[in-house]
Amino acid sequence: MMDTIVRLVSLELSNIKNVKNGRIVMPGGMSKDPVRDKAEILGIYGQNGSGKTAVIDTLYYLQKIMNGESLAEEFEEYIDATSSQAEIVTEFNVFNNDIFYEVGYKIVLGKAEKEIEIQRETLSFAKTEDGVRSNKTVFMDFQREKENPVFLPKKRYEEVIETNKENSTDLIVARKMAEKSRCSYVFGESSREIFFQNYTNRFKECAELIHALFMFSLKDLFVIRNTHSGVISANVLLPVAFKIEQGKVGLKGDFAIPMTKPVVLEAERKQLLDTLVEQINTVLYTIIPGMSIAVQDDGKQLTDSGVEGYKVELVSIRDNTPPIPIRMESEGIIKIISILNALIQAFANPSICLAIDEMDAGIFEYMLGELLDIFNKNAKGQLVFTSHNLRALEMLDKESIMFSTANPNKRYIHMKNIKPSNNLRDVYLRGITLGGQDEVIYEATDSLKIARAFRKAGRSIRNG
Repeated sequence: MMDTIVRLVSLELSNIKNVKNGRIVMPGGMSKDPVRDKAEILGIYGQNGSGKTAVIDTLYYLQKIMNGESLAEEFEEYIDATSSQAEIVTEFNVFNNDIFYEVGYKIVLGKAEKEIEIQRETLSFAKTEDGVRSNKTVFMDFQREKENPVFLPKKRYEEVIETNKENSTDLIVARKMAEKSRCSYVFGESSREIFFQNYTNRFKECAELIHALFMFSLKDLFVIRNTHSGVISANVLLPVAFKIEQGKVGLKGDFAIPMTKPVVLEAERKQLLDTLVEQINTVLYTIIPGMSIAVQDDGKQLTDSGVEGYKVELVSIRDNTPPIPIRMESEGIIKIISILNALIQAFANPSICLAIDEMDAGIFEYMLGELLDIFNKNAKGQLVFTSHNLRALEMLDKESIMFSTANPNKRYIHMKNIKPSNNLRDVYLRGITLGGQDEVIYEATDSLKIARAFRKAGRSIRNG
């Protein structure tokens, strides 16, 4: 399989949560020259309930679909209540040495008998080699209601069959397995066993692109949702988003560290935690001067399963003062620690895409601006975030900021008529009060009506 760099270009949502239709575009997607190994940041801003979190949640479920996992039952609640179907359309740039691919992946999701199912998946690509670009064509179209052939176009299907005649039966079995487990047919485990064979015909290129997208979702796409910040606010867990290079794939996920009391870890888990702490400390002391974290080892102890482990607790150390439990630090510091390894990965790896919901939660405004500015100027990967803090509008280019609107049929826009000398924060606030954009970016509230409602509610409380 080819050694690739995969970059997110755009994401389009239809009938997901309160988004009838909306499309976000990474800064590189607005450029004639595709961005291969430079930072791309996209911040999404807007009033509460205007579709910002829908973007992060969609990326989260897209990742699971491309990993071949079963659709979570709760995703049915994400489909607009007035619609029976939802669509996700994603564009990627895939770089393989001197060859450049523009790959599109479209998913149609539908409600069916109290559960959700994938009704259609389409993969297409255009190829640029030696300065010549091919037309964009569909190379796999799976439709649940059509059984013969298992997928279109028929020519691609026949290329899979001619390599191994048994693939004909295996493709049907893979279809049944995908339907039963409600997972992607293209990226499901049974299908991958077929698609990732050693092809010598033209399907080889298609198989390599499927493999590239699968590996991207498996090891390079990080999605940090609101639930991540929620457990931090509750002072219960510290979920450290991490990736460790180990073999061909490595490890990626959340290392959940209890904050209320020490925890017993098996030797392998403790070694992983030690590695994460070492990597985090490399950067942490520059962000929070004089501070580091450590794994306090309280000795060996049996785990609940009877395996010998280590009783440990995560502590913070400042200068030469005694260590204190990490739970005693502020929510902002804990939030930074929880995302720092993922930020380090995105800083160094051009194929990493990190998406964070409410990145500003608990983080000091000036520090947020500094982190974004440093990432924008020096990093190699991609960062997508939502925020309410407007500091980023003063630190990033207009291409790096999109705004949610009051129009559910066109949820995300770039500001128009922005001059280099303009302060985007001032333009945004002016747009809220005076308008002037293609869409309404803020549903106006009436301060007098709000005050009157509070007084009315207060009187009702006093009068019982």
